[in-house]
Amino acid sequence: MNAEFFEAIADIEREKGIPQQYMLEKIEQALLAALRKDNPGAAENARVDVDPVKKKIDMYIQKTVVEEVEDPDIEIAESDAKKISPRYQVGDTVNFPVETKKFGRIAAQAAKQVIIQGIREAERSIVYDVFTSKEHEILTGVVTRIDPRNGNVSIQISSNSEYTEAMLAANERIPTEELSEGDRIKVYVVEVRKSTRGPQVLISRTHPGLVKRLFELEVPEIFDGTVEIKSIAREAGSRTKIAVYSNNPEVDPIGACVGPKGGRVATIVDELRGEKIDIARYSDTPEDYIASALAPSDVVSVTMLEDGKSCRVIVPDSQLSLAIGKEGQNVRLAARLTGYKIDIKPESQA
Repeated sequence: MNAEFFEAIADIEREKGIPQQYMLEKIEQALLAALRKDNPGAAENARVDVDPVKKKIDMYIQKTVVEEVEDPDIEIAESDAKKISPRYQVGDTVNFPVETKKFGRIAAQAAKQVIIQGIREAERSIVYDVFTSKEHEILTGVVTRIDPRNGNVSIQISSNSEYTEAMLAANERIPTEELSEGDRIKVYVVEVRKSTRGPQVLISRTHPGLVKRLFELEVPEIFDGTVEIKSIAREAGSRTKIAVYSNNPEVDPIGACVGPKGGRVATIVDELRGEKIDIARYSDTPEDYIASALAPSDVVSVTMLEDGKSCRVIVPDSQLSLAIGKEGQNVRLAARLTGYKIDIKPESQA
């Protein structure tokens, strides 16, 4: 039986990735838990010997040799000990084997529960370690359920052959996006937390990091570091502004992101369900940076104000509404992208 037992542990390691040493520790705990149910008084003096080489598991209760027995669960009289071996003296320890097959049903159930719980904990730990390494990355998931009451979406995500359920909260969904069960979507892993029910993977479709990772996937120049994303300002489902900079003067950062015939940025727009993306050229000169961030509007001039945190921008009269954007969205995103307060005036009032 012992040989089959060790083979079963090896199978668990192969199938679930749970180390054999971990399982042997849980089995030791399980045997001790069973003994506590059958013989509570002797449990503290119980020992389990596991020998993976000889494929043997032995369990015994240690009793101390004494002149007069007060607790028969953990003590043995010297006269009785000498019947076992004449070498035993007062103070010596005698090992009494425990026959696990004589455990009662409740004791066996306790042992089983310890092992099952140990396997669950190990599986949760493996899943947690796998997904923790994916924080701030993109994973592909499958929509398994949509809650019609609150709009939360259950998504099965996978990484390195490990699967787990994650909840895409309603406020982390793209507002304009319609999802159905079975849809495959990309999600951004914001954080992985430990909980009593296992790892809790917090995911998002509205996080600016999703846009950043999508560009890294689509634009080789960003992936290899030639083009750098300096800042992102996003209003999910509507518009995103992204500032890029090239470390190589021969590489146009905007052109690299747009791609041949606009193919690269079009792929990202499709993934974001039609969200508009403005690509601005980053500059160490605030005036140039702000002017680029206000695209697609033309800019006549940018004047930095004395506080160093705000500026006045002059645009052609015909471009005023374009510069401000619908409900102020264009200038609002440009301000978040650059970190400056922007006051826009038409050229006629300059």
